[in-house]
Amino acid sequence: MIAPSEFPINADGSVFHLHLRPEYLAEKIILVGDQDRVKTVAAHFDTIECDIQSREFHTITGTYQGKRISCTSTGIGCDNIDIVMNELDALANIDLETREVKPEHTSLTLVRLGTCGGLQPFTPLGSFIASVKSIGFDGLLNYYAGRDEVCDLATEEAFTKHMGWSSKKGAPYVAVANPELINRISGDDMVRGITAACGGFYGPQGRVVRLQLQDPDQNKKVESFEFDGLKICNFEMESSALAGLAALLGHKAMTCCMVVANRYAKEMNTEYKSTIDNLITLVLARI
Repeated sequence: MIAPSEFPINADGSVFHLHLRPEYLAEKIILVGDQDRVKTVAAHFDTIECDIQSREFHTITGTYQGKRISCTSTGIGCDNIDIVMNELDALANIDLETREVKPEHTSLTLVRLGTCGGLQPFTPLGSFIASVKSIGFDGLLNYYAGRDEVCDLATEEAFTKHMGWSSKKGAPYVAVANPELINRISGDDMVRGITAACGGFYGPQGRVVRLQLQDPDQNKKVESFEFDGLKICNFEMESSALAGLAALLGHKAMTCCMVVANRYAKEMNTEYKSTIDNLITLVLARI
């Protein structure tokens, strides 16, 4: 039995942070960072079953063209993905009444749909990027047993050497998205590449406002890295934790993002919310 201190459950039988009960969750899940984007996704649903919000975690479950889908907001950062992934898995694979793991495993399909900063000339504003691999700058997966079995250790080693990575930052890890899901969702109209998942928006992504960087050449090194024919195409903040935890927990997961800033060209589109619907409809059709 899993102790209440390790896995808290609310009085209404819902998981602690998401406030969801098992019957509210579909096996196909779209994850978004922005809680308001949940309504944007759900506007395409044919029916709505539930609409539940707690803090930055907002979930709407419904149907789209015969498919039962949940859309859940995670907030920003890999630390929030740790909460969301563990609680979504618990809804599917833990009996919340007995606090015991169910004898039969349920595999979820999770697609993160977000925004990112492009890092290459071939990732202009508005392009879609599918994260085949994600390099976690945050260190989250290093807290879990089995991380080596689900990570690309060769890419980790090559990246660490290429960057001259400081041990003070913690060891990067390379999580791999589910190949079948990558092929199905990305099709032939998304750029496939490596994503750098950062532990912050400013310094970890090489931005200088008032504080200087530990490594002023970080972004140049990131942009020039290539391994097994893949370049680092974008910065975002959640893909590595999602891919890594999903693999450890036995789920299918991937991330696809629309480029709203191109760091290479120093361009930014702050009005992207009017155009991200194109990515939403594409993912809904393919999930």
